[in-house]
Amino acid sequence: MAELLKGKRGLVMGVANDRSIAWGIASALHAEGAELAFSYQGEAFGKRVAPLAASVGSDLLVDVDVTNDASLDAAFAAIAERWGTIDFLIHAIAYSDKNELHGRFVNTSRDNFKHSLDISCFSFIDVSRRAAELMPQGGSLITLTYGGSNRVTPFYNVMGVAKAALEASVRYLANDLGPQGIRVNAISPGPMKTLAGAAIGGARKTYRFTEANAPLRHNATLEAVGGAAVFLCSDYGNCTTGDLIMVDSGYHVLGMPQSENI
Repeated sequence: MAELLKGKRGLVMGVANDRSIAWGIASALHAEGAELAFSYQGEAFGKRVAPLAASVGSDLLVDVDVTNDASLDAAFAAIAERWGTIDFLIHAIAYSDKNELHGRFVNTSRDNFKHSLDISCFSFIDVSRRAAELMPQGGSLITLTYGGSNRVTPFYNVMGVAKAALEASVRYLANDLGPQGIRVNAISPGPMKTLAGAAIGGARKTYRFTEANAPLRHNATLEAVGGAAVFLCSDYGNCTTGDLIMVDSGYHVLGMPQSENI
């Protein structure tokens, strides 16, 4: 442990279980000395998150519904009351009706479009505004995206549009909050075996395909994504903002599959 984050505090949003990308990030931040708070939504997720939080020495958990202003206000008020300020925030929250991730994108319903964009994109804007108020000395805001934002990906549909909007939001937030010393970035892992990823149709095929074709011939790991987050939250990331950090073993550089797989 290099203690790159010793003395820093932050909120991690979106841990579902010990295979979550958010948990991989939280583990890496903790290993570098950061003090963590966690959000969850509802009692069922709270029961999953509590023992994980305890394992990294955290007892600051807040129940948050990102579609509810009062819930968000209460959560950030609780963090402000306990800590006063924070140094970073990790946003690993996204949602769409999985039934609309099958079939044709053209059939996306209005309700699911709005719901997907609200939870997967607007929630980051909303929490960034609140987190910025707790960062008088600057800080780091990080969200998670995916390559389906700019390349058509089977079974991703409206989530691709939501992630494209999220990435644009990162750039605009970086410009808005830069004068306050707050950096805003997105990490884009390749396919990973997570609870959220499993909800996407064809997940196993996608995972195997990227593993076989990525330049490094393997998919991203929780440790690698966590390491990227450590960099962005540490002082080494002080001049990086508005960026999209690819952690996909190089898959994003390909124009077509490797020759042995054609």
